[in-house]
Amino acid sequence: MRGFAAIEALDASQLAAALRAGAYRLFSRQEHLDKINVFPVPDGDTGTNLSLTMRAVLVAMDREAPNHAGRLLTLSADAAIDGARGNSGAILAQFLLGFGDSAERLEKLSVVDFAAAAKSGADYAYGALTEPREGTLLTVAREFAIALNRIVGDVKDFRTLLARGIEPARVSLAGTRGQLDSLRAANVVDAGAQGFVEIFEGMLSYFETGSVGEEIEPHSATGEAMAHGEIDATHRFCTECVITGDGIDPRRLRETLASHGSSLVVAGTHRKVRVHVHTNDPESVFRFATSLGAVSAQKADDMLKQQAATHHAMNRTVAVVTDSAADIPDEALERLEIHIVPLRVIFGSRSYLDKVSISAEEFYGELATNPQHPKTSQPPPGDFRRVYEFLLSHYQSVVSISIASHASGSFNVAQTTANRLPDRRVQVIDTSNASLGQGLIAMYAAECALAGYSANDVLQATRDAVQRTATFGLLEHLDFAVKGGRIPKGVQRLATLLKFSPVLASQTGGRIGLGGVIFGKRNLRKRFAAFVRKRMKRGALYRIAVGHGNAEAEGRKLLAEMIDGLDQVESTYLMPLGAALGVHGGPGMLVVGVQEYVPPKKQASRPTPL
Repeated sequence: MRGFAAIEALDASQLAAALRAGAYRLFSRQEHLDKINVFPVPDGDTGTNLSLTMRAVLVAMDREAPNHAGRLLTLSADAAIDGARGNSGAILAQFLLGFGDSAERLEKLSVVDFAAAAKSGADYAYGALTEPREGTLLTVAREFAIALNRIVGDVKDFRTLLARGIEPARVSLAGTRGQLDSLRAANVVDAGAQGFVEIFEGMLSYFETGSVGEEIEPHSATGEAMAHGEIDATHRFCTECVITGDGIDPRRLRETLASHGSSLVVAGTHRKVRVHVHTNDPESVFRFATSLGAVSAQKADDMLKQQAATHHAMNRTVAVVTDSAADIPDEALERLEIHIVPLRVIFGSRSYLDKVSISAEEFYGELATNPQHPKTSQPPPGDFRRVYEFLLSHYQSVVSISIASHASGSFNVAQTTANRLPDRRVQVIDTSNASLGQGLIAMYAAECALAGYSANDVLQATRDAVQRTATFGLLEHLDFAVKGGRIPKGVQRLATLLKFSPVLASQTGGRIGLGGVIFGKRNLRKRFAAFVRKRMKRGALYRIAVGHGNAEAEGRKLLAEMIDGLDQVESTYLMPLGAALGVHGGPGMLVVGVQEYVPPKKQASRPTPL
């Protein structure tokens, strides 16, 4: 299609096609960009983050197709602010915002308008950071804009403008290899900068051929070597949120949040901003954001775990994910490289990321003082998709371990998200458990992956483990279960009258419901231990976990009573209960998870994908 007519005035439909072509080109390079990502941290997700940001733009264009170029750019910028991910995604969104603000009144764009908008975009991108770093996307965007404005007087059409303007951008991109210590040490160009160039390479291709190219979706790992880099452990969580309100001052926001961490980007307008910052205290960021307006799209990714994933992928090809309803010791999470998608914990109008912006201890402290009964909600689809896509860029397959489908909508969200990804390389398992039982199952799946099992073998072994795992919870006090709607008030009155305590249990068919009752209050903890032990097989090897609702001493005694006289105990652990069961049991709740344990066998052969 070399005969495609030169475009001198870019209308909305042509602009939309050019943006789509740029996005598809970016998507095709997503994995490579992830592999060369070493700045600002080597967490291997720049390509994924940029792709998610541009995917949000495409979704917005598909939903609404303005016939006005300026309005299309405004729509695209707003979608990018909402959908931006990571440092590079937030900077790209700010570039698009500046681009759109420059051209918002124009029905069509001339080459002069386009060049001016690019300069505005570069200026906006620099203004989004408190400490702009040269040798990054910022540098290449600025050099690209300078080149366009230098040559625009000599060209009349967009094909010539981008063909001549992209060359200085390529030169600037190549120069990033030596501008930052981390890039120089890894001998790579800046991943965000290359992603920026890829977008305009795709747009140039459209202006040359008239074709947007083939629609690209995330694709499987090719085995390309990961660029080496050491993460700066000073700030662990890549934290983001969107703030919507009236009269937001982005400059004040940047000045205030500068002390909370590093790699701060504040992209947006006085009505809506996206905040990106690396910090050890996501909750302090979210708390300040709440004082300025409505907060949404909260996330806090563990960069240390992401970096570990990029290296462990060389030794195994199956990644394991679970939602935060699973209660797992920190030591096991780190050792087994289990990835967590956090539920939301909601006290009134205040929302927290479970186990990220609110710990178990903080949850029970809030539970004791806040008059509003908390709720939990499943993670949004975007949270699952972000984790799945990141892992699929490093592993061949993902096994996702979910809380019982009858207890939460998290399973359905995870399953729907997995079904929408290409190649069906994410498989979701309904554990029919929650809390400690779910945690034991996730740990077992991760042990199988670490032992070198293929994806299909991990799935089968984990499904077998579901049948050998059970969760039991003692509800001595029913106030919280009644407030949460899990137990009718009439049952509470009956329990008080007859002096019994209900025992919740995971059941065949995936439900978590009444598993029995214990009458009387004397020696209740010891009789609860006996209740659970009666349901364990004699002579079988077990892994046993005990959780407590801010009652460590009672939990420790219960664990001792659980293992007293048992010869076949592979391992035990004790930990605070998370919010998933804590909202129903409240302080003092005791939970036991038991798993008949079959040690995974080390596999000699290389795992195969699903």
